Amino acid sequence: MSPEQLALLPLWYVVFLLSITCHEAAHAWAAQRGGDLTAYHGGQVSLNPAPHVRREPLGTVVVPLASYFLFGAGGGRWMIGWASAPYDPSWEARHPGRAAWMAAAGPAANLVLAGIGFATLKIGLATDAWGFPHDVSPDRLVATAGTGVMDGLGRMASVLFSLNLILFLFNLIPLPPMDGATVLSGWFAPFRDLRERLGGSPMFSLLGLLVAWRVFPYVFEPIYLWCLARLYG
Repeated sequence: MSPEQLALLPLWYVVFLLSITCHEAAHAWAAQRGGDLTAYHGGQVSLNPAPHVRREPLGTVVVPLASYFLFGAGGGRWMIGWASAPYDPSWEARHPGRAAWMAAAGPAANLVLAGIGFATLKIGLATDAWGFPHDVSPDRLVATAGTGVMDGLGRMASVLFSLNLILFLFNLIPLPPMDGATVLSGWFAPFRDLRERLGGSPMFSLLGLLVAWRVFPYVFEPIYLWCLARLYG
């Protein structure tokens, strides 16, 4: 890891923590609106990352920091991890449609954050605050002449867009334990019956996670490249 990449670790972690906190807070808020107060009583209806970190310290601290050192892509780094918001399974069984909206709220929050990152980058390029980079990486989608405030802002917007696009698309894969499985089963009864028969098995959830991990690059790459084409015009 280069000194530059090491110096970007705090930026990556701040954006990661913001993104995962908004994701889980959106789940908790939607559940509260739908009548399940489990996450509300746990303190998860909050943009304060503390209750989310306390609930999942491994997924919000240890794994994200370790993954930054382990995974590189295109000269940049990636940071992965997870958090969770509790809910009442009996509430989901009684109100599958509401549970589907709860599940969709998390990825929707990431889509909003990705949109903010994209809009910031687009405005900066349109106003010549930033230039077009020679080498694209997840944390350098725009270029500046120096390493000052504008460079930091450009990198933060780049990570905000790239990371939240990943979180949005990955969580919508319709396989347990991803949010997409709950969305699909909440809105379509045949999938709900199948999920009820198989979704309770830890092995089935692990298999779903492994399949999603293998399939995801084929989903993400064309969408990411399409977004970059729209960004650079």
